[in-house]
Amino acid sequence: MTEPRRRRKKPSASQEVAPLLPYITRTAPVYDILNEEQITAIEQAAEDILEKIGVEVRHEPSLNLLREAGCKVEGERVTFERGFCRKLVVDNAPSEFVQHARNPEKSVKIGGDALVLVPVYGPPFVAASDIERRYGTLEDFNNFVRLAHMSSEMHHTGGPICEPTDIPVPKRHLDMNYGHLALSDKCFMGAVTAKDRAEDTMRMCEIVFGKEFVDNNCVVTALINLNSPLVLDETMLDAAHVYAAANQATVITPFMIAGASSPTTVAGLCAQSLAETLVGMAITQLVRPGAPVVFGFMMLGMSMRSGSPIRYDETWKSMLIAGQLARRLGVPYRCGGSSSNSKLPDAQSGWEGALYVMYAMLSGVNFLIHATGTLEAGLVADFDKFLIDCDMLGAASRMMSGIDTSPDALAFDAIAEVGPAGNFLSCAHTMARYKSVFYQPSNADGDSFEQWTAAGGLDAAERATKRRHEMLAEYNAPALDPEIDAALQAFMDERRAVLPDSFA
Repeated sequence: MTEPRRRRKKPSASQEVAPLLPYITRTAPVYDILNEEQITAIEQAAEDILEKIGVEVRHEPSLNLLREAGCKVEGERVTFERGFCRKLVVDNAPSEFVQHARNPEKSVKIGGDALVLVPVYGPPFVAASDIERRYGTLEDFNNFVRLAHMSSEMHHTGGPICEPTDIPVPKRHLDMNYGHLALSDKCFMGAVTAKDRAEDTMRMCEIVFGKEFVDNNCVVTALINLNSPLVLDETMLDAAHVYAAANQATVITPFMIAGASSPTTVAGLCAQSLAETLVGMAITQLVRPGAPVVFGFMMLGMSMRSGSPIRYDETWKSMLIAGQLARRLGVPYRCGGSSSNSKLPDAQSGWEGALYVMYAMLSGVNFLIHATGTLEAGLVADFDKFLIDCDMLGAASRMMSGIDTSPDALAFDAIAEVGPAGNFLSCAHTMARYKSVFYQPSNADGDSFEQWTAAGGLDAAERATKRRHEMLAEYNAPALDPEIDAALQAFMDERRAVLPDSFA
């Protein structure tokens, strides 16, 4: 059922000026880290991999499509003529597309000059300053959706922001889809862990948007992870086929762990990642030419002391290269966000997350998953870090909008009005802009020491916890047609009746 509507409290001054933009339109330049000779070398190395080594495709429908397209198929190993996959993608995949939200004002453009910020994806654990690290529940998941819905810095509510481990695995996708569709009216990501779960996602989208609209528009994105090295498995390709056939967006992403599932060298792992991504994207275009698809990249290093994943300089260099590769293919680009290895939302999580986001934005990313809330390299969704990261993203997003050098921004009249030794505080130019000229963070402290002490002397995590409780108390569910809600509930009941209660 939809939640009862509560009376809205008067927003604070910072909330009154918070921009509600469906996505960021960037005017700042991207950074091409490699020259033409270097980037071409990586592209040719990827073609060598596809031609001479090939990939394993553990999915009979995909093997049939590739065989019919003229690829060499021996068992599950497929090799490709040079340029085959690239041509399929370049000739068919759109350079940008719109994902439609339940609220049309919150639809997002993915690709081109657009940047869409998406929450943490997939952690089994949750934490906060008032929540000891534990497995996530459906209520945790729903609260993350509510926070993403309320946060102007979030353009999307993502997918499994945390795993609701109190719900049986075969039924979990129903509750998560419903949470995204009922508790928010922003865009979301669909289930991919089984073919029937992807099909259920599409059916729920048809109930909400209408089948005719879904047939002609993208209303959901799906993260398709590839099993590096050089394997495309049945589960992910089942889901990719469902979404691509329905003209919905897939985000094709190899999972690279340098030294484990890929070479340790940046050039080598980028070549392998490109080869894998090209195959996954090509398959979506064989399923349905023109289906929206996103070039995904996710790379971790591996600590040779502990075996744990790490994200430092090689990760950031690789993200820049992957962005360059995606632009040369002419497709939207996805990479990771403010992830951190830290166990707490502390100084380490701050600088790791900030550098990660900075390099992601310089890479030209269009779809930034894990933008908020990630600790322990993706194992934990932390409520405090989620809201702290929103502040950081708000500030970083302003940087992507570039610099206004119009006559009004050059402010000659204001400078003339104030003159030598004057004060700009009360001039007309300042008064017209003071509410929005600087980014106003919701959680960061900018008060004097005395003001901070009087307010309780809270650190960033404690302030985020306080703000989380305030936001959830003020939350109002967006309106949902009662007939649509009833149809969703009926569909979920029908599916629950036939799905097993398994936690494996």
